[in-house]
Amino acid sequence: MHVIEGAGRWVPPADGTSSRYEEHLRVPDMSLGTYRIPAGGTDGQNPHTEDEVYVVTAGRARLVTPDGAAPVGPGSVVFVPAGEEHRFVDVTEDLTVLVFFGPAEGLRGQAAT
Repeated sequence: MHVIEGAGRWVPPADGTSSRYEEHLRVPDMSLGTYRIPAGGTDGQNPHTEDEVYVVTAGRARLVTPDGAAPVGPGSVVFVPAGEEHRFVDVTEDLTVLVFFGPAEGLRGQAAT
């Protein structure tokens, strides 16, 4: 067992505007981290080669993919398959998201951009 302190909690980025990802756990079959975007901030991520599950713990935004967009807020759980372009936009409240990658992030290599 491993208790993960601080996962899913808001911590302001150093510059006040950029997004920030902090990894908390890495094993071969999965990794877990917290992704934070301040209100009005931008999400600069690229598609990943791993499947992802997002669990929103705080804040509000929209998650946009080529197939559409969905509002997200506390309690939202979203699956994004490997390789799918996606981005959080319209971040109206400081957004904090638990991110689960399967397998661990980066294990399959970099996605083409």
